[in-house]
Amino acid sequence: MSAWRKYNLIIPIGITISVLLTGCFEDKTTQCQRLIQVVNAGNSLIEQNKGQQVITSLQLSKDLEAITTSLAELNFTDPNLKEFQTGFIKVFQNISQAIATAGKALGAAKLAEESPTGKEKLKKARTEIDTALTKVANTTGKEADTLVKELNKYCNQPE
Repeated sequence: MSAWRKYNLIIPIGITISVLLTGCFEDKTTQCQRLIQVVNAGNSLIEQNKGQQVITSLQLSKDLEAITTSLAELNFTDPNLKEFQTGFIKVFQNISQAIATAGKALGAAKLAEESPTGKEKLKKARTEIDTALTKVANTTGKEADTLVKELNKYCNQPE
């Protein structure tokens, strides 16, 4: 009878431990959803703030830094999702930096006086804005598009 009591105690404890452990590990689909949710939040910020003024640009840059931090805090067990995470962190960091550079240059351009020195400042600011935004549009934008396509393909594969 004492052996029976041991099994009565061991089996429920074993089942409880296995349920707890499987609850702690997320499947690929859940991890994909968490990553996609944060990436979509970042993309939404960018879409909502296109073509805004200096203050908005600088705030957008800070908001994208927060998205980068959120991405970095995601804890994935799937090594492929970790790679996507690293890629998106890089993308949002680059976009944030480019928008901050363009916002600061736009601020400098607005303060430029109508003088030869002011015109030179304006020309320099325009160049900085064009360079920063062209880099984002050409390089980082393409990286982001590629990452999104690859992530969607990966996340839609059966486990």
